[in-house]
Amino acid sequence: MVGFRQACESSLPTSSPHSCGCLTRVIMPRAPKRRRYTLEITEAEEEDYSSSSSTCSSSFPSSFSSTSSSSCYPLLSSNPSTPEEEEKKEEESSSQEEEGPSTSRALPDTESLPRNVIDDKVADLVGFLLLKYRTKELTTRVEMLSSVIREHQDHFAVIFSEASECMQLVYGIDVKEVDPTSHTYVLGTNLGLTYDGMVSNEHSMPKTGLLILILSIIFSEDDCVPEEKIWEALNAMGLHAGMEHCIFGEPRELLTKVWVQEQYLEYRQVRNSEPARYEFLWGPRAHAETTKLKVLEFLAQINGSDPRSFPHWYEEALREEEQRAQARISTTHDTTAMASASSSAMSSSFFCPQ
Repeated sequence: MVGFRQACESSLPTSSPHSCGCLTRVIMPRAPKRRRYTLEITEAEEEDYSSSSSTCSSSFPSSFSSTSSSSCYPLLSSNPSTPEEEEKKEEESSSQEEEGPSTSRALPDTESLPRNVIDDKVADLVGFLLLKYRTKELTTRVEMLSSVIREHQDHFAVIFSEASECMQLVYGIDVKEVDPTSHTYVLGTNLGLTYDGMVSNEHSMPKTGLLILILSIIFSEDDCVPEEKIWEALNAMGLHAGMEHCIFGEPRELLTKVWVQEQYLEYRQVRNSEPARYEFLWGPRAHAETTKLKVLEFLAQINGSDPRSFPHWYEEALREEEQRAQARISTTHDTTAMASASSSAMSSSFFCPQ
């Protein structure tokens, strides 16, 4: 579904002629054909969402180099199914949708509404959700229907699903339902990360999506990745050192200064390298706020697979979970022992004053 990419793109800010869009293709390069995320920016609606109305315009190839993806981020480009198997699954799924009356009742017929109309509504909803995130406000289904969807309420499920997916993949923002009765939603950064990179500028955009991508690449490269591999991936997305990007700003400064200062990344010289080369690792704040298992589960979810489909990284993630559990137990034992010793000392001092 080529149209969905234009919907995401319409919500993006202006200021760069460069690509805003292979981000999601990097994360899930073999996603089902219904999702093609190469972003091509159009004008966002200014009347209702002025804070996200500025736009950027770009043009990217709709496919992503398999050679590049496999060399840069094997986990992200891995897929347990072969292309033939994926094609067969899509045909079976399509056949089931045609034959199953319950499925056709559960989801509205998107063909009855022009794709460009759905795309426009997805873009409008993304802009609306970004505004809600920026102002730290909750939103409800009723509000979204009345403010954005309006006369296309029968298509809310499709529009909301695509807008939520765009928020996750491009901006790293999760749209989570907190009250199923009133259908109230809260917006927050994914994977427990607490820094979104937004500044006071009203057109500043969340940068957590790119951070998740970088952390994922590092994880997939056994916790340490050469700088050149990071730039190979980012260049394929239209992100280039020294060039201002419409969402992420100047990427080299973001990676080597901002996120290093925020302790999400560690940027160090490769030992004994001449001329000097550098590499990236997870920083202490990344380890404190999220886990490898959360990253893997997120990537598996958006790729429509299961974490166990990537056995090497799944085992690594489970090892980390076990180490964290053991560390917590050890800390608890140490705290209990210290409390007991302190209590004993106080008791001895009380009964045996010197």
